[in-house]
Amino acid sequence: MSVTKYMDYHGVPLSPHIHKKEHLDYAQNFSVQDTDVFAVTYPKSGTVWMQQILPLVLNGGDLTPIQTIPNWDRAPWLEDGRLRVVVDQLPCPRLMVTHFHYKMMPPSFFTSKAKVVYVMRNPKDIVVSSFHFHKIAAFLEDPGTFEDFLDKFLDGKVLFGKWTEHIKSWKHTDLGDRIMFITYEEMIEDLPAAIRKLSKFLGKNLSEDVVQKIAENCSFQSMKDNNMSNLSLVPKSYINQEETSFLRKGITGDWKNHFNSEQLARFSSVINKEMEGESFSLPWKMG
Repeated sequence: MSVTKYMDYHGVPLSPHIHKKEHLDYAQNFSVQDTDVFAVTYPKSGTVWMQQILPLVLNGGDLTPIQTIPNWDRAPWLEDGRLRVVVDQLPCPRLMVTHFHYKMMPPSFFTSKAKVVYVMRNPKDIVVSSFHFHKIAAFLEDPGTFEDFLDKFLDGKVLFGKWTEHIKSWKHTDLGDRIMFITYEEMIEDLPAAIRKLSKFLGKNLSEDVVQKIAENCSFQSMKDNNMSNLSLVPKSYINQEETSFLRKGITGDWKNHFNSEQLARFSSVINKEMEGESFSLPWKMG
């Protein structure tokens, strides 16, 4: 597949290969229900992990969906064409995932009572994960060298634009108790605690046995071994996992193996400047 440049949608770069106009129109006209749940992430922040965890939290730990339904059908992308195909089969509460900025959500979302789980991740690890993903995703531009890709990331010339703009768009909402923020890092550090937090937010009273069962089936290794979760069913013409698997490491701090001191200083300077004056602080040190 020859990749063309990203297209502009609401001022945000999207891939014309996977974000067709009819899919985006369908998303904008989508009728959000009060019981819907959205997992929102900037790319490479734990979306596939949420597609594994949240169905189990919402259904009380029934493993059937993660064993029989590919993740893109059990928690479809709002901006992808599969949503139209599977929406009528989704159990209530319906679970969807999206990389949309807040302003890009369908109008019906803003008047609904739908809940949002926003997953944040250290942007230094996001860059590294995204760099490797670009090497295997045919629908994304060639990343070039890590130095090249770092420049594109800081300039917002990557899928879904600047990380700082994405996170700020979701931090500055009037959603109140409809939105919960959780970090990739706290999920890595203590997954059962994160599952309890998600359970409480979504009004589920899960027993400790169920929490532990969900945690076991949402471990990195469990997902890597699960064909319904590891994207191995995606055609190689879209994602070629021969050189690098989609679920690559599932760790925090891999940025230390990629950044040199000059890159780290430049990255930290740009991110800190763009976050200046914000009413919220980041849970990671940028330096």
